[in-house]
Amino acid sequence: MPEDLRITPRLTVPAAELSERFSRSSGPGGQHVNTSDSRVELTFDLAGSSLPERERHRALARLESRLVDGAITIAASEHRSQLLNRTAARERLAQLLADAVAPEPPTRRRTKPTAGSRRRRIAAKKRRGQVKQWRRRGDPGDS
Repeated sequence: MPEDLRITPRLTVPAAELSERFSRSSGPGGQHVNTSDSRVELTFDLAGSSLPERERHRALARLESRLVDGAITIAASEHRSQLLNRTAARERLAQLLADAVAPEPPTRRRTKPTAGSRRRRIAAKKRRGQVKQWRRRGDPGDS
């Protein structure tokens, strides 16, 4: 029996809410992939899950484009072994959900430019304008 999927130190998805499906892989493995069901599709019904309501709503909003009928599916077929593919799919789902339930970072408070940076900016603009003026009239040393 697979174990629960740990998303964050405080958040875990019960194993009963995960469903796995196995099929033939098209990945590496030579003739082995023609005879064994090593590809894994891990499905998690996010809309009907037992996650806390706040985290569930945040994840539903952030993963909206990846959901099909409220469920998210992760496929893994990069390994020859079904066990390794199961582990890879579980790790990817855990990372995806951890990113989806993470709180928004605090908004950046705008700060005013310092007086020195304003002076340097204006001086650079004046120098640039002076160069353009010299190009129009010719070099002042050419008279």
